[in-house]
Amino acid sequence: MKALLCREYGPPQSLRLEDLPSPQAGEGQVVVSVRAAGVNFPDSLIIQGKYQYKPALPFAPGAELAGIVQSVGPGVTRFKPGDAVAAITTFGAFASEIAVALEDLLLLPPGIDFNHAAAFGMTYGTAFHALKDRAKLRAGETLLVLGAAGGVGLAAVELGKHMGARVIAAAAGKTRLAACQRYGADAVIDYSNMDSTAFRAALKLAMKQSMTPAARAAGSEEPTGPDVIFDPLGGTWTEAAFRSIAWRGRLLVVGFAAGEIPRLPLNLALLKGASVQGVFWGEFRRREARLHNANMKQLALWISQGELKPLVSATYPLARGADALDDLLARKIIGKAVLTL
Repeated sequence: MKALLCREYGPPQSLRLEDLPSPQAGEGQVVVSVRAAGVNFPDSLIIQGKYQYKPALPFAPGAELAGIVQSVGPGVTRFKPGDAVAAITTFGAFASEIAVALEDLLLLPPGIDFNHAAAFGMTYGTAFHALKDRAKLRAGETLLVLGAAGGVGLAAVELGKHMGARVIAAAAGKTRLAACQRYGADAVIDYSNMDSTAFRAALKLAMKQSMTPAARAAGSEEPTGPDVIFDPLGGTWTEAAFRSIAWRGRLLVVGFAAGEIPRLPLNLALLKGASVQGVFWGEFRRREARLHNANMKQLALWISQGELKPLVSATYPLARGADALDDLLARKIIGKAVLTL
C-alpha cells in the first residue's frame, strides 16, 4: 500500500510517499480501501507536532476518508467487504488502505460519491454540533459566520440556512463571498483591509440586508445583532463581532485558524447577557458517541437526498498531498480539498 508519511515534525513538504505493508483487521476493525481523503486544517497541525494528539512517528496524517470495505476483523457483523463507507480517524487517512475501528465507521447511503463522502465528516459534523447542540440555533435567528468560505465556515453557512436562520457570511475577497452566497448567505461582509470599527459598521448594514422582504414590508423591528456567532478564526475578529452580538447571543468558539487566541473583555458577556460556548467536536465524539452518530447519520441522509452538498473545490492525487495542505494554509481552497486515490 501507499502512504504519505510524516517521519519527523515539519511543514507539509516534509511528507514523503512510501510503500508500506497492508494493514490487517484486528478485533472490532475493518480495513478500508481508501478512495478519497478530506484535507483539513488540523492535518497541518498534527504534522508539526502542534495538535493536542501526537501519534507515534512515523504516521500518515488525514482524519477523514471514504472508500470500500476490503476485509473485516473478528467480531464485526455490521459491515462486510464491498460496503461503501466513510470514516473519521485522528490520523492515517492519507494512505491507500487503513484499518478503522468499528465505532468510527459510517455506512454510506446511496447517492453520495466518495469525494463528497470524504468532505463532510469533520466540517459538517463540527458545524452541525455547534449550531444544533451548543447554540441550539432556532429558525428566524441571525447567524454570523466568520471565515465563512473555509471548509467548516461554508458548512455552517449551508447548515444555518437549512435550519431556517438568516445567515451573514464574513470572508475575504469577492470570489470567496460569491461561494457563500451560492450556499445560502443572505448577506456578506468582505473584511479584507477592514479594521474593527469598519467591520462593525459593515455588520450593522448586513443585518438590515439579511431581513426578508416580508419582514421589511411588515415593518418588523431591525435585528440588533447576530444571535449566534460561529467563529473558527479567533484573532481580532472575535472581539469585534462579540461587541455587536444580540441580547442573549451565543458565541461559538470553534477554532483559531487566524493563529491568535483572543482575550475577550468579559464585561461584554455581562452587558449583553451573552454566552461563550466552546465547540470541541473531537471530544464530543468521544464523550457523546450516540448523539454524534445520530448527527452523522442525519447529515449523510441530507447529503444523499441532495439537501446539502459539500463544496469540493480542488482534488489532488495522494502524491500531491503536501501541495493540498500548502494551498489550504495559503487560503487558496474554498470549501474543501480532497485527495483522490
